[in-house]
Amino acid sequence: MNVGVAHSEVNPNTRVMNSRGMWLTYALGVGMLHIVLLSIPFFSVPVAWTLTNVIHNLGMYVFLHAVKGTPFETPDQGKARLLTHWEQLDYGVQFTSSRKFFTISPIILYFLASFYTKYDPTHFILNTISLLTVLIPKLPQLHGVRIFGINKY
Repeated sequence: MNVGVAHSEVNPNTRVMNSRGMWLTYALGVGMLHIVLLSIPFFSVPVAWTLTNVIHNLGMYVFLHAVKGTPFETPDQGKARLLTHWEQLDYGVQFTSSRKFFTISPIILYFLASFYTKYDPTHFILNTISLLTVLIPKLPQLHGVRIFGINKY
């Protein structure tokens, strides 16, 4: 009997994005962020959409691509401490449903932000740069790659 063991996964980080209701919670969180930004009186609709996109992508970059390790104590001999959450997701298997969802969601948000800002050049450039910062690290060719040694340890 293992006392204090609450899960059967070697690394619970690998399956958390597939848990029941996670995608709905994620979408509702993004929607709530947008509603909060729209409720600020001096933000116009284009500014609120751009801020929603940039804040979402910044959060996604930090939590999926910058932070390494796991908040759980895992019996994997420290293998997870060198991997980002994106690299741990679905045990590193590419093109799973959760990976596709978290790749498509910033693209959809980008299209919405671009449409509601009426493709204003300033907003468009900010939204495009923001999108690229979260899409490029998701490429299968960059799995486990540390460019210029950034985030190596």
